[in-house]
Amino acid sequence: MGVAISAHKLAGAVASENAVGTIASVDLRHHHPDLLESTRRVKDREANKTAIWEANRVALDREVRGALAIAQGRGMVAVNVMRAVSQYQEYVRQSCESGAHAIVMGAGLPLDLPDLTQDFPDVCLFPILSDVRGVVLVLKKWMRKHRLPDAIVIEHPAYAGGHLGAQQKEDVNDPRFDFEVVLPGVQQAFKDLGLESEHIPLIPAGGINHHERIRELLNMGASAVQMGTAFAVTEECDADPEFKKVLLGATKETVVEFMSCAGLPARAVLTPWLQNYLGREQKLMRAAAGKQHKCTLAWDCLVSCGLRDANPKHGQFCIDHQLAAAARGDVKQGLFFRGKTKAPFQEIRPVRELIHYLTTGERPA
Repeated sequence: MGVAISAHKLAGAVASENAVGTIASVDLRHHHPDLLESTRRVKDREANKTAIWEANRVALDREVRGALAIAQGRGMVAVNVMRAVSQYQEYVRQSCESGAHAIVMGAGLPLDLPDLTQDFPDVCLFPILSDVRGVVLVLKKWMRKHRLPDAIVIEHPAYAGGHLGAQQKEDVNDPRFDFEVVLPGVQQAFKDLGLESEHIPLIPAGGINHHERIRELLNMGASAVQMGTAFAVTEECDADPEFKKVLLGATKETVVEFMSCAGLPARAVLTPWLQNYLGREQKLMRAAAGKQHKCTLAWDCLVSCGLRDANPKHGQFCIDHQLAAAARGDVKQGLFFRGKTKAPFQEIRPVRELIHYLTTGERPA
């Protein structure tokens, strides 16, 4: 949902239906021509890095305030901040200062999130984790800081889109990630840690695409669900309409896993760019060692980047460049993240109709 997919229009529309609308914090300047232009004029690399960060900070502030305006006091507006991005601390603070109700953090263990938000005690904290071991690790660390998560997102790597909570592609189908294992396992961990009296909602994510599945998960002890692809193809999604068509047109055979430049497995649609890249992936990764590059966009968006850092175990491409192309609807050059299962509707529908179906099981005409 990052790089201009889930911004103020989508997050605001979801919140206005009394749900939690989430803004993806990464590189939101793409929605603001004045901010994008301001970064194009800077030629010096270090100055350019500063200019891009400042443009993205301003864009994040605009997007949070825009979503809150659409929501008009209903629901919640959250901001997803990837732990893997280099400016994650600044994104967290700006989100809080701009009035976000919650911070959602994954793509790495959010061990320092309570420290980053200690000046904003009313902001909810939702870590994204994938197995019982990760949940216990975060709980123990946060308990020492006298803070508990306000909810925990349990994301299944075998079904989610984008970056996946597994170390290798071969790990994504490990049974330890199954909701039937993780939900009761985390409930037991609450008891073992003396937290059985605390109500920490569990929110499964990944592959959830119909009303009946939501009911099953609620019956298993979940309090809510998180969904990405289903909302990325709604009318209110901030991306280009062509982006939504690509996601809707994907099949089981054309959604593939590969190693991202961030060092995590990822899942996306097999577009011409991705097909071409995968044909050269192993060769590029083998040749990467010892050939460190400067950031191709001069702003070092990731803490660890396979291309910039010449890490042969990571993907060898600029993820920001390819995701921005997808948001513009560039099918030939874009990287289109999506989950593994079909979207609830096979056409672009409004957020209101999607939420009505998910909560009632009643499909629109």
